[in-house]
Amino acid sequence: MTDEKKFIKNRAFYFSVEFIQEMKAFFCRFITFVFQKSSNMEISGRIIQIMPEVNGNGKNGQWRKQEFILETQATYPKKVCITVWGDNIDLFGVKVGDEVNASIDVESREYNGRWYTDVKAWKMEKAGATPKNNPAMSSSNAIPDVSSFSDDNADDILPF
Repeated sequence: MTDEKKFIKNRAFYFSVEFIQEMKAFFCRFITFVFQKSSNMEISGRIIQIMPEVNGNGKNGQWRKQEFILETQATYPKKVCITVWGDNIDLFGVKVGDEVNASIDVESREYNGRWYTDVKAWKMEKAGATPKNNPAMSSSNAIPDVSSFSDDNADDILPF
């Protein structure tokens, strides 16, 4: 065994430490993705106002955000200010008058004895439209379909 590459023996296969770390990271991202999306909240309504985009610099680099005022279509309509951050501003591409379904996170924080609440949209689709392909979840990042565990598949890259 060399110092540059360390291997772990499992049955008749050798796995590199880097391969095991990559698989562990993949499964951690997958589990996080599943749990994040399982507890989502949604709100539907019509965009009645789009506030100007705000940007600045922080400790993690440049940031930008834009707020949209959404009015629900209920018996007693409510107006909700929804914040969209970063590249999602361009990705969502909503205009005043659009009917949208927004997946949101609601978060509150305390500052100087007062509480402030943010409604952040992480996905926004026009109502009645078919969902667009999200570039963040391209086919190269998609989870492959596993319908069989046979060894007949020549494309199988896993050594077990």
